[in-house]
Amino acid sequence: MKIWIVLLLALLLPASAFAKTPPQEGAALKAVYVSLVPALVGNFGVGPKLKFYKADIALRVTGSEAEEKVKYHEPLIRNQLVLLFSQQTDATMGTVGAKETLRQEALKQVQAVLTPEEGQPLVEDLLFNNLIIQ
Repeated sequence: MKIWIVLLLALLLPASAFAKTPPQEGAALKAVYVSLVPALVGNFGVGPKLKFYKADIALRVTGSEAEEKVKYHEPLIRNQLVLLFSQQTDATMGTVGAKETLRQEALKQVQAVLTPEEGQPLVEDLLFNNLIIQ
């Protein structure tokens, strides 16, 4: 009889090791990247010749709750970014330094539209996975 109990415990112990435990309070949340798919495509600049851009953008948030909220507000975020990109010129998109300034401004704009909606900016960083201008 004792052998059966020992064997039963031996089988149940490994199964309990794989059981999911609920997240503890104060546990560190993981960074999540929300990609804006499809990529933003549009024209910018002034003059007789149209200039085009294609921007693959990822937004860094912390936690799945923030990820869901950002996905919910994606149309608002995309609208704000399209407006920002359409106001650019060759000078504000042509160099590496200008692209970094544009990235920082895009982050500020995204945070500015999310704060009134959610009470906090949610997005910690904005990354250009790919930014093509033509």
